[in-house]
Amino acid sequence: MSERSETAKAAKRRRLLRSPWIHVLLALMVVSLVQGFLVKVYSVPSGSMEQTLNVGDRVVVNRMAYMSSAPQRGDVVVFRKPAGWGPPPERGAFRTGIGWFGELTGIGPANTEYLVKRVVGLPGDTVECCTVNGQVLVNGAAVTEPYIFQDLAYISGTIDCSTPARSPRCFGRVLLGEDQYLLLGDHRSNSQDSVIACRNVGAPANCVRTAGRGDIIGRVDGFLFPFNKWGNGHTLTSG
Repeated sequence: MSERSETAKAAKRRRLLRSPWIHVLLALMVVSLVQGFLVKVYSVPSGSMEQTLNVGDRVVVNRMAYMSSAPQRGDVVVFRKPAGWGPPPERGAFRTGIGWFGELTGIGPANTEYLVKRVVGLPGDTVECCTVNGQVLVNGAAVTEPYIFQDLAYISGTIDCSTPARSPRCFGRVLLGEDQYLLLGDHRSNSQDSVIACRNVGAPANCVRTAGRGDIIGRVDGFLFPFNKWGNGHTLTSG
């Protein structure tokens, strides 16, 4: 092979490596790997976690958080919507194609539907509501939840769990099984969460809907946007 031929091939390789399309492809691969295994940027879609998380907030989800430990009470987590939480939305071919790209790269909307809630009950826990003061009980102990925003109506002696007009905040005792996590929204009066079907009078024993460890993709550890929430942010725990 001639020296001229080798030089031409080397020049061709250099041109290829300088191509903006190669740079775009490499960038997509890096972003895909980072969002798939390390951290995921998630856009909050609803007001169920207000005012801890507001609609449009961009949060950083730590995918490594539960590699060697389990979710803890009080953690704010992003999880895949389990089948028991309702049917998936209908999507056309174009939106499905965009979702496929989002699934592959972690950029843009995905076909998998994700939700964000707070862990209130762990496997083996009993959870119920309410105490005389309207608090949630976990294993018989009242839970202090300073992050709650616009809770459901509850006035002891007027509209509580024993009055004829029963408070919608109330739900009966739920025993969580193995690999069952009970998840609630901080904006309790605007959250389609684990106990939404249990708050009705005469709710069936199987009213609770939970998420498994495999559904939880990571813990919300900070904010990307808005900028005034950058970092870990006390708002995740204190409301």
